[in-house]
Amino acid sequence: MEDGKQVAEWFRQQFESLRTQVARVVVGQEEVVENVLVAVCAGGHALLEGVPGLGKTLLVRTLAQALNLQFSRVQFTPDLMPADITGTNILAETEGGGRAFAFRPGPIFANIVLADEINRATPKTQSALLEAMQEHAVTVGGKRYPLESPFWVLATQNPIEQEGTYPLPEAQLDRFFFKILVDYPTLDELREIVDRTTGATTPQPEVVADRETLLKLQHVVREVPIARPVQDFALRLVVGTHPNSPYAAPEVNRYVRYGSSPRGAQTLILASKVYGLLDGRYNVAREDVIRALKPALRHRVLLNFEAEADGITPDALLDKVLEHVQRSETEPLKV
Repeated sequence: MEDGKQVAEWFRQQFESLRTQVARVVVGQEEVVENVLVAVCAGGHALLEGVPGLGKTLLVRTLAQALNLQFSRVQFTPDLMPADITGTNILAETEGGGRAFAFRPGPIFANIVLADEINRATPKTQSALLEAMQEHAVTVGGKRYPLESPFWVLATQNPIEQEGTYPLPEAQLDRFFFKILVDYPTLDELREIVDRTTGATTPQPEVVADRETLLKLQHVVREVPIARPVQDFALRLVVGTHPNSPYAAPEVNRYVRYGSSPRGAQTLILASKVYGLLDGRYNVAREDVIRALKPALRHRVLLNFEAEADGITPDALLDKVLEHVQRSETEPLKV
C-alpha cells in the first residue's frame, strides 16, 4: 500500500470534495453533514432525527447527486406495505403469449435509499428493511435477490413524542451505524436558506465521486491500523454502557436498561478510523474515539423510566460514561 500519510491525504481530499458539493445546496448543519459522510465512507447506514422541514431529505438527495449513484426515496406512511419496499412477483405475459410470474424490484434496489419519516410506518413495514440493511439482499417468494454495492439506507424520522409515529424496534436501531440529531438553523443560516431557495435559480451539486471511488474509500478505512491501548479505550466505553459491568458509572447502573451491543464497538472503531484520516493521520487517536462516541452509541443505549422522569438523555449519559472511563483508565482491562 502507498505511504500512510499519502493515503490519508487522498481520503481527506475526496471527503472534502463531497462536503463542499453538499454545502452548495445544504445551508449550515456542518456536523450533520460530516457525520452522514463518515457513515457513508465507513459503509454504514445512518438515521437522521429531527422535526419536519429541517433539510434532512434535501441532504440525502444532494449527497446522491454528488456521488452519481442510483437513488430512490420511500415515503413511509401507516398504510405502506413491506412489498412496497422490497418488490413483488407479478403475473406478466411471456414472449410466447403465455403467462408467468416475474419479479418487479421495489425501491430498495438502489445504491442510496432514502427512508423518509421511517417511524411513520408500522413496525411490520419497518422490519422489511432489516434483511436489506444487514444482508444487502431481500427475499421475495422464497427467492433471494442481492442488492448492488455500495448500498446505504439513510433514514429520517420525527421525534418519537410526536403524534402518529411508531418507535423503531431496538433490533432495527442497532443496524444503523450512526444516529444523527438535526437541530433548527440559526438566524443567519435561515436567512441564507431563504436567499437560496426563493430566487430565480437553485444551486445544484457537481458529481465528484463514483462507485469505484466510494468502494476504495471504504477499503481505506478498514486498512487503518489501531493501537491496542486505543482499541481498549473504545471497548471500555462500550462495556461502560452495560449496567453492573466493572466499568459502569453509577448513572449507568441507575438509568440504563440495556447497553450497547457489539455492533456499537464495531461502529466506534470504524468511525474513529474515518476521523483519524480526516485529521491527516493513518492511525486512530483517543480523540477520534471520543468524537465518534455519541453518534455511534446514542441509539444503542436503552434508558429506563426513571431516566425519562429525571430528564436524562442518552447523550448526557454517554458524557458520564466517558468521565468514568477516563478516571479509571489506569486500571487493567478486566476480562
